[in-house]
Amino acid sequence: MGKKQPAHEIKLGKIRVTIWANETEDHDVWFNAVVSRLYKTGNTWKETTTLGHDDLPVAMKAIDMAYTWIWRKQVQVQRAERNAANEVLANAGR
Repeated sequence: MGKKQPAHEIKLGKIRVTIWANETEDHDVWFNAVVSRLYKTGNTWKETTTLGHDDLPVAMKAIDMAYTWIWRKQVQVQRAERNAANEVLANAGR
């Protein structure tokens, strides 16, 4: 089995918000987000969860964008579930 991929990533400069989708056995989906800052040591890129003073406004914007993405995705999931339920009901009446 391969490595799990993020559902979405938001990058603003050195700030990254990685959004992970999680699913229960009943196929309910929820999302978690991880905020990190990228930095370079020599020729190697690394990441940390420590943010500096000037990183905070950028992180706030990235978090706001992540919130909007998750909200829209949850609405899509709910619509798909309603459509599937309506189709089952419509087919049951035949």
